[in-house]
Amino acid sequence: MSRPGPWAFLRTKGTIIMIANLEPQPPLHRSPNLMLHCGASTVDLHEVRTVKTPDPTDSWCPIPHDQLISTVQRTLATTNLRIGTQAHSLSHEGQRYFGLMEVHANRASNDYCWVLGLRNSHDKTFPAGIVAGASVFVCDNLSFSGEIKFARKHTRFIIRDLPQLVSRSVGLLLAKWHDQDKRIAAYKQVEVSDTEAHDLIIRATDVSVCSNRLIPAVLQEWREPRHDAFVGRNVWSLFNAFTESLKSGNLAELPKRTEALHGLLDTYVGLSA
Repeated sequence: MSRPGPWAFLRTKGTIIMIANLEPQPPLHRSPNLMLHCGASTVDLHEVRTVKTPDPTDSWCPIPHDQLISTVQRTLATTNLRIGTQAHSLSHEGQRYFGLMEVHANRASNDYCWVLGLRNSHDKTFPAGIVAGASVFVCDNLSFSGEIKFARKHTRFIIRDLPQLVSRSVGLLLAKWHDQDKRIAAYKQVEVSDTEAHDLIIRATDVSVCSNRLIPAVLQEWREPRHDAFVGRNVWSLFNAFTESLKSGNLAELPKRTEALHGLLDTYVGLSA
């Protein structure tokens, strides 16, 4: 591992991940390892910084990808939240960015941690935004619980207002993360029979969690979990059967799909009453 400046880069299984080299931190339950799945090329932060930002127009003002990243990092540094592993990706010749940050607070969890997702585009595909989520330690499954887009999109004065927009968004995300903790606890408490699981899997296709093509994969993960942590017949195990199967899809689509999955399962466990 090399340490250029305040960052260290680590190559794991062909994937480059970036770890903030701040002050020493107490050991975590395991070594974080965020993996970006299909849909984009994994890059280091230096390559993100080399992407040229298009010139603004009267009605459109794109922001550099790395400016969004650094603004989020500075905002988190003012809280009691600590950034762990990070992963960055580019697609469409650098026009679209998606990144992940593991975020740790004064909370203890043996099986998952909080994750922050960032996205930005230079081709007007979508506005800059961040999303709250969770990553499961045993399998690196990702799920998201609600997206926050910056109010002004890529319009005039967004660069001036970016710090305030990010600060407000991080405050909203904290509430979503705490809701996620309650949600996962509820999932673990509610048991599911095979008949109920089969019904929920079919209903998941109706709300666009996955296509019919993924049904066999989800069923396989439910019937014969590859991880011992999901042997229990409860909603948490079924949830991870879905997220394990969704890992092979486009990462940019994952927030929308897992939010739909949460909606379905929240109703089942009584959280959406």
